[in-house]
Amino acid sequence: MTKPEILLEGVVFGESPRWHDGRLWFSDWGANQVIALGEDNRPEVIVQIPSFPMCIDFLPDGRLLVVDSAQRRLVRLETDGSLVTHADLSVVSDKPWNDIVVDNRGNAYVNSIGFDFPGGEFTPGPIVLVTPEGSVRQVADGLAFPNGMAITADGATLIVAESYANQLTAYDIEPDGSLANRRVWAATPGDHPDGICVDAEGAVWYADVGNRHCVRVAEGGEVLATVELDRGAFACVLSRGEDPKLYVVGQNWGGPESTEPTGQVVAFPAPAPGAGRP
Repeated sequence: MTKPEILLEGVVFGESPRWHDGRLWFSDWGANQVIALGEDNRPEVIVQIPSFPMCIDFLPDGRLLVVDSAQRRLVRLETDGSLVTHADLSVVSDKPWNDIVVDNRGNAYVNSIGFDFPGGEFTPGPIVLVTPEGSVRQVADGLAFPNGMAITADGATLIVAESYANQLTAYDIEPDGSLANRRVWAATPGDHPDGICVDAEGAVWYADVGNRHCVRVAEGGEVLATVELDRGAFACVLSRGEDPKLYVVGQNWGGPESTEPTGQVVAFPAPAPGAGRP
């Protein structure tokens, strides 16, 4: 088993890692911060938003989008450092909003888990499409705790982790951004996939909190690789170019209350670089 390289400790609740402009970005939900790792893995706080969840992705022009779940909206970080509302998500659901992925045209797909977690009675959740102009429309429904999402390199397929269904689910992306032809991309028996990413060979990495690992699977479900952690793996992303790495954010979850943050950002060597989005 490959031992991970620890890049950063002291994270309160790390999620939503993204590779952008040669740097690793992620959200610390517990600290309400979006952070980028610079040289020597020094954390730079990019923006602070009092929200939980708080997933991120980037528009094609490089501006940051943040899911402000507390306010049921999508916000945009402008080049002057100001935050503006990109879209009102409450028009579709007042339940917690979760992950986001943006395609090469600037369309943002955002999902809602569909119920108050934890403690609320389970109901399935939707996916909405947010256009670059900020209009919102629902494009999928009936997902069993939709979590991480990714778009394949050719822009033709959206893959979403259905945590409560133990599977990765795929949709064809239509020319107008609609989703069609729902199907099981890969079953993940015994695992509850959380954050995901696609690599240049067409495989998907998914993180699993309870089983404390990340798994690389091919379409159809063949397991290609597994890396183990000593705490829950919440999400992962791949670097681009030579010497690819799989970056994972993880922390202890569901255990005794701790006075110290348990979150880490770690890296593993990867067989192939990232592709598609995020």
